[in-house]
Amino acid sequence: MATQSAKPLVVIIGGGFGGLEAAYDLRKRLPHEVDITLISNSDYFLFKPNMIYIPFGLDPHSLKVDLQGPARRKDITFVGATAQEINPEARIVTVNGYRQRYDYLIVATGAATRAVEIPGLDEYAQTIWTSEAMLQLRSSLNRLLEKVKGGKPQSILFLLPPKNQCPAPLYEMAFVVETWLRRNNIRERVELHWSTHEQNYLEALGPNLHDVVLNEFDRRGIHHHSQYAVEHVSAGGVRYRNGISQSYDLLIASPPHVAAAAFPGLPSDERGFIATDPISRQVLDYPNIYAAGDAGDYPLKQAFLALRQADAITEHLHAAIAEREPAFGFEPVSHYVLEQVDTATYVRVPLEQPDGKQRFKSGTSPLWRMGKRMIGTYLPWRFSEGEPVHGDLPWRGLETGMKLMSDLFAR
Repeated sequence: MATQSAKPLVVIIGGGFGGLEAAYDLRKRLPHEVDITLISNSDYFLFKPNMIYIPFGLDPHSLKVDLQGPARRKDITFVGATAQEINPEARIVTVNGYRQRYDYLIVATGAATRAVEIPGLDEYAQTIWTSEAMLQLRSSLNRLLEKVKGGKPQSILFLLPPKNQCPAPLYEMAFVVETWLRRNNIRERVELHWSTHEQNYLEALGPNLHDVVLNEFDRRGIHHHSQYAVEHVSAGGVRYRNGISQSYDLLIASPPHVAAAAFPGLPSDERGFIATDPISRQVLDYPNIYAAGDAGDYPLKQAFLALRQADAITEHLHAAIAEREPAFGFEPVSHYVLEQVDTATYVRVPLEQPDGKQRFKSGTSPLWRMGKRMIGTYLPWRFSEGEPVHGDLPWRGLETGMKLMSDLFAR
């Protein structure tokens, strides 16, 4: 199944944000100059940012985008399989028993969660990393609703443990659940508790967000605790390393993260995330291999950052093929819309200069929900067309709209 071609062969492992942005952007930059093979263990892309709505009725299938059709239209060879091994010296990827050669390799296999690291978490907590877990959470919330309406007060505990590298969705879930409880007229009979190992709330996005989150917790009557690192979980209770315990009826957690796929042939940290150059995202010691998105060692896992990393990779890869200097590299600036249903909070954070308040922006308004919906429509549409998210007139229009909203409703 290996491809023989005089053109450089670029192999991309992973059909998520980083992998698809890299594949489609590279094809746009080099329409005929390279062969591209996309390897994914799934035949669809899942728009994970909108999984937040699954517990409240959204059909998970509505978040899926076919991979095979767009790949075919863009002359990208699609291989539905799992990559087991990378031999960087031989430039070979082992895929379901066959050897796939490459000239350039982009690893975008993402992250996974490992709840078993914390005793009892896997057994007792409802997690939020997959669509299947979100469906289970829907059932748990509906059972809680029935108990409260039957006269039994309940308590929900949101738990963010150490080694979690994508904290924002759990914050988002806490706010959405609080809104859902109010709209079902049971808020006063459900206690909400938040506990996190972090010193400051959403500290992965810099110190400026702590007060934003703190105000939202207080406004919603959510009991909150920072510097609460979980020690173990039991039925109905969580014990923290500081000796304090907290009871619960429903526990909602985002577990510690690890690399979704381990490739011992590549340099990586203790959690399997691939060691890269921070600007080019080239794998250390292997300049013809790149790591995009959650598979790499950047400490914050987020879709927008995965897209930015993929764009930097295709620029560097294009430059290598064209024998020129790259024009730009990865700039770690995060944009995030924190859904709350009754409103939304937008943040723009320069992650390498988190104290640069002149560049940090934040604003809360129901109008930001429109921005989130725009992104939730635009991005899957681009991938369904086999086009990169960034670039072209549609992106410039969306970017202009978001900038205008930022100027009006954020500071």
